[in-house]
Amino acid sequence: VHPMSLNSTRTRLTALTKQLSIRWNETREHWQDAKAADFEKRYLEELFGRVNAAAASIETLEQTLTKIRRDCE
Repeated sequence: VHPMSLNSTRTRLTALTKQLSIRWNETREHWQDAKAADFEKRYLEELFGRVNAAAASIETLEQTLTKIRRDCE
């Protein structure tokens, strides 16, 4: 995998998640009952946490691949 594609994947993943977060905050202005809180807790908090972990893993993988390429030159 080319490091640029890893970087663009990470960037796209975080940008899409940020958009989702913005849309969710807009939705929460109108949907304020217990079901909304449950939805956020059950699905979105986990999703956002997993996306952050994935982005960090992608960054680590990108750094490792760059080091491997340099070591092989």
